Amino acid sequence: MSRKDMPRAFVVGSPPMFRGTTQPGRDIERQILKHFPGVALFIEKPIATGPSGEIEEAFKVAKHISDSGAVCSVGYMLRYLKAVQMMKQILEENNLTVMATVARYATAYEAIAKPDWWDKARSAGPIVEQGTHFCDLSRYFGGDVDISTVSAHSLEWYENAGQLSKMQVDETAIPPENRIPRVTAATWKYESGAVGSFTHLVALQGHDYSCELEVYADGYQLKLVNPYVQPVLYIRRPGSDLEETHRFADDDPFFSEISVLIDNIEDIEEDPETAQILCTFEDACKSYQLTWAIREASERSRNIKKDTVPAA
Repeated sequence: MSRKDMPRAFVVGSPPMFRGTTQPGRDIERQILKHFPGVALFIEKPIATGPSGEIEEAFKVAKHISDSGAVCSVGYMLRYLKAVQMMKQILEENNLTVMATVARYATAYEAIAKPDWWDKARSAGPIVEQGTHFCDLSRYFGGDVDISTVSAHSLEWYENAGQLSKMQVDETAIPPENRIPRVTAATWKYESGAVGSFTHLVALQGHDYSCELEVYADGYQLKLVNPYVQPVLYIRRPGSDLEETHRFADDDPFFSEISVLIDNIEDIEEDPETAQILCTFEDACKSYQLTWAIREASERSRNIKKDTVPAA
């Protein structure tokens, strides 16, 4: 194939259980780099959903991509929100160190009729598959996580408070051990010493989710609300107890994310700051690692409480 016939980029949106490893049949990134060296990659999130023991496989893929020199972006689009970048700017301009991140993601489960989503054997569960965006956004502000500090608890399907009245799937068709938790609440320490927390809930009905992220630093509270639909940023600064409210009409983080990727492929450097890819494959691996650590910590605490999962 001549250079002029080479593709400029690959968009990899296949299900995550089929990518993110070095194993044949699940190594699409390595195959692309082998047959189309130097071609850019856009990888959807999460970068994989195989067993947690394969996390090191994902880091091997990250090194392979880095060593190849290929442009690569991973689809954590919330990093590209104008509200998120304003939060980053406030922290940087005021030379602030994050003290804590507090994240909450409440799912409107009534609208989820996809059986795979309710089956941990297929989707890896709501933390790995869905909560990954808020784990990633937490890391974006808090930095690297000390994985050994991750602690979590869950509300399970068989507990009284975990009964749901408007499910659109037949959960009895899913093996009991593979049914997803209704609530997962996790805490951890960042390597900086800061504290992070994340609560994921399968609790709301209707269609709209409820999502928030709070970031705290000396004198500052930055609260991002409704980032998926109509982001609002509330800011409390030193010297005032009042909150500023910032709204961001018509902000499209998907467009911004792809625009930045294209600028890097075309080597456009009009504004290096706005042309920066905000999530590399290695960075995405760290978010993937955190989600698995949360899931496994919640399962350990569940098993201490109850030795066996009840039958259907």
